[in-house]
Amino acid sequence: MRVDGLRRAVRSSRAYGKAVLPLPLGRLPEFLIVGGQRCGTTSLYRYLAAHPSVRPATGKELQFFSLHHGRGERWYRAHFPVRPPGIRSFEASPYYLFDPGAAARAAAMLPGSRFVALIRDPAERAYSHYLHSVAYGVESLPFAEALDAEPARLAAGGHDARRRYSYVARGKYAGQLTRWFDAAGRDRVLVLRTEELTARYAEVLAFLGLEPRPVPAERHTRRAAGAPPLDERLRERLDAEFADDRREVDRLLAEH
Repeated sequence: MRVDGLRRAVRSSRAYGKAVLPLPLGRLPEFLIVGGQRCGTTSLYRYLAAHPSVRPATGKELQFFSLHHGRGERWYRAHFPVRPPGIRSFEASPYYLFDPGAAARAAAMLPGSRFVALIRDPAERAYSHYLHSVAYGVESLPFAEALDAEPARLAAGGHDARRRYSYVARGKYAGQLTRWFDAAGRDRVLVLRTEELTARYAEVLAFLGLEPRPVPAERHTRRAAGAPPLDERLRERLDAEFADDRREVDRLLAEH
């Protein structure tokens, strides 16, 4: 088991232990970072976790509203600190944006919470996702062949395939954003382009009801060391694939 997986298993076991005991549990979170994957969610998570009025969940990617909703509200609340009024908490699970059921579940359980989504150039996101899957040992195909194999892999179903091999599908943001807008209401969902994160950080804090703070200087990401840039022919292929969705995303964001 990779270190990340072991850490999550330990965290989950501790939450189960707290949930079954008559101990005080934290309030449900005041906000979530809902995705997307490889779009800067780790940076934003760490920026917000360092804010003096925020105490984050026990770790990133609880995946409650996607993979683990069957474990119940007490299990979820056991991941959040008991905190006084004025101190907020949150978690960040990038799969929430893509998972078809996460928006409705989150909106129903968290009727007063707010949600932040990050979106990135979809061709760059797809390639970054591919490199991430290679680094984790779950992808052995060259990128072009992985793109060709994606439809069949996703058609086979299952969360593992949807999380690992959705290189193109996750970059088609229009339907994903619409699902969150419909479930939670447009005024409770803030959408940022990855390259705007620094410039719009003050807007993020205001949206979440947090006092202004300087923009953190550091960025946080897991990069594939020594990876070549995205091949230009594949970029052209991906740009053509995403063209209609880009226009729809532009329209959705212009409406607000």
